[in-house]
Amino acid sequence: MRSIALRSVAAYLAAILGSLLIVACGGGDSPPPTAATPPVVAEEARPQDKRTFTFTLESTFASMPASASDTVDVSTTSRWAGALGGAPYHVEVPANWNGKLVMYAHGYAGDQPVLSVNNPSIRRYLINNGYAWAASGYSRNYYDVRAGVEDTNALALAFTKIAATNKRTLAAPSKTYITGHSMGGHITAAAIEAETAATANNKVAYNGAVPMCGVVGDTELFNTFAGMQMAAQAVAGVPSYPSTKWSEIVGLVTSTLFSSFPTASSPSLTISSASTAAGLSYYSALQNLTGGDRPMFSLGLNFGGSFPFSYGVLGSDGTLNGVLTKSVLDTNSITYSITGNAAGSAALNASAQKLTAVADANRLRTDGLRWVPKVNGEFKIPVVSIHTLGDLFVPFNMEQVYQKRVAAKGNSGWLVQRAIRGVSHCDFTVAEQVSAFDAMIQWETNGIKPAGDDVVTAATVAAPTYGCTFTNNTLGPDESGSTLALRPAVAYSATCPP
Repeated sequence: MRSIALRSVAAYLAAILGSLLIVACGGGDSPPPTAATPPVVAEEARPQDKRTFTFTLESTFASMPASASDTVDVSTTSRWAGALGGAPYHVEVPANWNGKLVMYAHGYAGDQPVLSVNNPSIRRYLINNGYAWAASGYSRNYYDVRAGVEDTNALALAFTKIAATNKRTLAAPSKTYITGHSMGGHITAAAIEAETAATANNKVAYNGAVPMCGVVGDTELFNTFAGMQMAAQAVAGVPSYPSTKWSEIVGLVTSTLFSSFPTASSPSLTISSASTAAGLSYYSALQNLTGGDRPMFSLGLNFGGSFPFSYGVLGSDGTLNGVLTKSVLDTNSITYSITGNAAGSAALNASAQKLTAVADANRLRTDGLRWVPKVNGEFKIPVVSIHTLGDLFVPFNMEQVYQKRVAAKGNSGWLVQRAIRGVSHCDFTVAEQVSAFDAMIQWETNGIKPAGDDVVTAATVAAPTYGCTFTNNTLGPDESGSTLALRPAVAYSATCPP
């Protein structure tokens, strides 16, 4: 999974910064109908609605090889590749199916017109333990979480019909779970929300969820990216330059902040390269903006290649490349902090440009889900969320946003979060992902809440050993049987037990 996630980093960043903020829920004050439910009102057109996408059904899926890691003969599983509602899909059911279905949601696939399906990274664990799984390629690319939720749900609802069409009669699943990476983590978290249950066209009642490296703060991620840009402009001395004209000043900003700078082909930025006073100030502000003092932050810059500056994605108009029609960029709630420098922090907050979202940019819709579905923390099923500490693509502060929202709704008893000492985006071993999923299953089955990490207490997160508990650098095969490489040894050092 780690290699799969890193291959899509550049594409993911290229559109993820298209927007930025949590917006108030528009339309919530509308009176309920007094008679029959009114017809669906057509929503305004957006660029995303005019795009067309194609796909080719994958012919190799049915012949994936077995490996020594399989405890069952995976060549005997039923595997089906097809299309549903304009979305390609994969479905796999073991011969000894346990009656439970796992839906997998893949991450951002860029702005390309060709759709594709990703198999879950824990596929072999699922099959070896009797689970069926299904994965949609979605009917649209770009950062279209609404399409991801609807298409994943539609596939879950069609599971038994697909089996019957392929000459296998199956009962309806006794339990249905959902898991996903990155944007798929957003889809996972949104799919279990009360608002989704009320507004989705395809409704599925999931029994448990495992978002991984997920955008579990929905549009708050884009606030973070906007904050990165506004802070960089301010520290570099061009605070008021129009935010959408970033390309005109990026050279000036980066040369002011860094003596060397990472690129997509050489994604390395060492701490010593932030050698100027401005660079060191920005480094501290960036750390605090993305989750605070924590292990792996510097290594995320050094080795991860997930620092958004590297991919030319700043300067957004706030519409997520046409998924919205108006900007959701908003940095008004951000307070920048330069550790140990109160005067510098005050100056940065005073000078940094403030971006304000259009109030109804992500309002409730009359024809289904919001265009960017919300993650409000309103759910009553077991959720185990995992996140790498060095991630600057979908930074660790997403987990902090998620924890606070869930707590505000009184649902902390349903959420476990785990910090992983990975240095980049979705930089998990298979063992770490299996552990999280299995913990959720044991919780849902036996009612015993598993252990997790405190993600919001600053002193706890800053401890040198933070993240050691659930980090497992054991090598293992991914879903295709390929062996994953070890993370840089420096990521563990003497602070974690061997």
